[in-house]
Amino acid sequence: MGRMNDDLILDSNAISPTDAEGRPIPVTIPIALAPGVTVVYTTRLGGVSSGPWGDCNLGGKSGDDPAHVLANRTAVAQAVGVPLSLVEQVHSGTAIDVDGIATPNAPFGFDASGTKGVPGVTAIQADGQVTSRTGVALGMFAADCLPVLLADPQAGVIGAAHCGRRGLQRGIVASTVALMREKGAEPSRIVATLGPAICGDCYETGGDIADDFDAQFPGSFTLTRFGGPGVDLNAAALAELEGAGIPRDNIVASQPRVLAATQYLDHDAELEALCASDGEGGTLDERLAAVRHSMCTLENPLWYSHRRSALAGHDHEGRMLALIVRQ
Repeated sequence: MGRMNDDLILDSNAISPTDAEGRPIPVTIPIALAPGVTVVYTTRLGGVSSGPWGDCNLGGKSGDDPAHVLANRTAVAQAVGVPLSLVEQVHSGTAIDVDGIATPNAPFGFDASGTKGVPGVTAIQADGQVTSRTGVALGMFAADCLPVLLADPQAGVIGAAHCGRRGLQRGIVASTVALMREKGAEPSRIVATLGPAICGDCYETGGDIADDFDAQFPGSFTLTRFGGPGVDLNAAALAELEGAGIPRDNIVASQPRVLAATQYLDHDAELEALCASDGEGGTLDERLAAVRHSMCTLENPLWYSHRRSALAGHDHEGRMLALIVRQ
């Protein structure tokens, strides 16, 4: 389990960045989670957004031009090959069954995410989604919070959870797994992977928050590279998955594929331009050489990061999507 299909990773400099109509093609990273189940991570590359949202912003609540968000989401749906299902994430412990709910209401699929500037779209607040349908990509926005993607291929059930610090404390992993069980999944069969998120070395929170989090998730307390106390979202999520009955051997590592994709992008002109606009200083080569954890949204310039934007004094940043689809 966790074996990667290396032939799916292409040199970004050897392929066209645009489609036949001249529209940017989103750069995505696929992960083979289980037979017939694929996880896809979007990156900052291949979209039409600009400024602090550049380039492939998929979040609709951060002030970006709604037309740019729509174009990016539509391009991602085309790249993945199935419609997306998006909800409004509020750092809750609530998961929902989208079967019977996720009917197309947007060019890219189902939008219940509360996108600003789009009238008449009902928002559904939840931080977990579950489905037994094929051909729909459950999506979770992220820009430091941890996406957790889950599947029981035998039962034909998939799930996605948005695991920020508060969502983990409110039991979003357990809620998502419980809903999958209601649809026939068995925890001992569920496989999962942890998506890009700010790592424990970078997520500085202050002592009180870190102590409180560690009291609920022992071993999640960190001393960050900035010198202060922090928390490890990955450690907490792994503990929650184990507590929900999912064996540790069923956790598939996304890191090898992400590391390989990052290395292939080491001379990408678009990523170089984004790095120059980040306010961190240094060339793309220098930024990538400093990456210790390729899955860390703050360290790796492939990802959006709220903390990176805050450190640079920016008022806005974009959002990536972590998607899971069963064919």
